[in-house]
Amino acid sequence: MTDDWRLRVDLREPSRALELKRYLESVELEHELSATLGDRVAVSNDDGEVFCYAGTREQAERAEEVIRSAATERGWEVDTELKHWHPVAEEWEDPDEPLPTTGSEREAEHEELIEQEREEAEKTGYVDWEVRVECTSHREAVELAEKLKGEGIPNIRRWHYLVVGAEDEDTANALADRLRREVPSDAKVTTEGTYQVVFNSHPRSWFSVFGGLGE
Repeated sequence: MTDDWRLRVDLREPSRALELKRYLESVELEHELSATLGDRVAVSNDDGEVFCYAGTREQAERAEEVIRSAATERGWEVDTELKHWHPVAEEWEDPDEPLPTTGSEREAEHEELIEQEREEAEKTGYVDWEVRVECTSHREAVELAEKLKGEGIPNIRRWHYLVVGAEDEDTANALADRLRREVPSDAKVTTEGTYQVVFNSHPRSWFSVFGGLGE
């Protein structure tokens, strides 16, 4: 199941949000959700809000019906907002916003996203993307870190791990491709959005962990 659809439910009170989340995850509701939605709907809460992630618009809208029914029974006032994940713009948008259908439309939206990422990085001083290199030895990591610094590319090294920031996804991918050609074949090079990018996409209580630093 994908989670391309998001229903945000504003209950204004953390205690009610937690109660609603527990209700939706309760054993009593599992059969109703299965019969009504045809698939599992992921549920999370953050302060006074509940988020439901569904694979289709139909699932999200039926989840909204279940939630509004539960809210009415309890005398709660709730506000809901349905959004659809835009794979090119990489953000939640209005559900009726058309997705790009041609290669030129997708390219134009991608360029717009890259420009937004660069402007945001320049404005805030924080980058949205990282290139992570897991070297096979401490010595390799030190040598790579010094080489990049010599080229004016800042990086952070922790034992045999290296992290290099990038202001946008294209820059991160280009740097990763270059490093894959330069580092030993058994080294691991990956790109990923920083914590803020992940949080903006899925506002749940997530933590970004850079594991294995003690190895």
